[in-house]
Amino acid sequence: MPTTELTTPTVLSLDQLLAGLKTVGEPTRLRLIALLAEGELTVKDATAILGQSQPRISRHLKLLTEAGLIQRFPEGSWVFYRLGEAAMGRFARDLLLRLDPDEAILAADRMRLQAIRKAKAEEAARYFAARARTWDQERSLHVPEVAVEGAVHEMVGTRPFDALLDLGTGTGRLLELFSGQYARALGVDASHDMLSVARANLARAGVSHAQVRHGDIYALTVPRESFDVVCIHQVLHFLDDPSRAVAEAARTLRPGGRLLIVDFAPHDFEFLREAHAHRRLGFSHDQMSRWLEEAGLDVVQIRDLMPDDGEGGKLTVTLWLAQDPRVITDLPQKNSTREVA
Repeated sequence: MPTTELTTPTVLSLDQLLAGLKTVGEPTRLRLIALLAEGELTVKDATAILGQSQPRISRHLKLLTEAGLIQRFPEGSWVFYRLGEAAMGRFARDLLLRLDPDEAILAADRMRLQAIRKAKAEEAARYFAARARTWDQERSLHVPEVAVEGAVHEMVGTRPFDALLDLGTGTGRLLELFSGQYARALGVDASHDMLSVARANLARAGVSHAQVRHGDIYALTVPRESFDVVCIHQVLHFLDDPSRAVAEAARTLRPGGRLLIVDFAPHDFEFLREAHAHRRLGFSHDQMSRWLEEAGLDVVQIRDLMPDDGEGGKLTVTLWLAQDPRVITDLPQKNSTREVA
């Protein structure tokens, strides 16, 4: 589980404290709390990890939710659970700070969690591998891509900047789109097939000041505060833990740097889960804004691109632009003619 320094404990009323202690005072529920400290889970995930029946796990999750220790987020036919954000959720985190993370049963739970996440990542990688060369075409089946690219360009602006990071670069389209504005760029993707397509596209377009690299969006091998603009374009709905990816992207921003996220608004197209390996059915303004703010960023602009009337089979695309609020001071610039975004 994540290591955290001890902080001032959450202050609760007598009734809250007794209710919280009563609820977590059961082995399965405490194990669930520890797992949820690692990220969001579904009932199916928890059942597989703990080796217990679905009704039993659902009962434990219901009690934890009623006590305010965790939150549930219905999404289509799935329900995601995570630690609560109010006082009782903070109380749960306080308890975990006093729990030995190397306890054998907890370590085994984490290993099974990692195995499940690995299997999901491999499933998504197989999807990308099978569709790498038609990915741009599939994107165009939703809101017209030309409209999305136009909105992306408008929100980022036309000023030159030093460094761009494109997470989940796919075919490398954003590296091409902004090639006239950045001095250097890096595209990261988990699919080797996608990277092959991106490299071919960049070579064809004559973009020599950008590179692509295989990497993990949750654990980027780039220095802190090394990019002026970071983009996450139609990636988060494939991820098991989108908020973690947002936080990792924020880590790479220089003071004053900007993070642009492009993804779907909430929808009920359940077939996308099986047909296209979508993990999440879009994101609301509030949900994404909360993740951005938790990552230490200010939300600057939100824009919805809705399909035209009569295009009921298409999805709304939402763009979120956030900025690192820190003041830009004495940042090294490799090209004095370029401004830090």
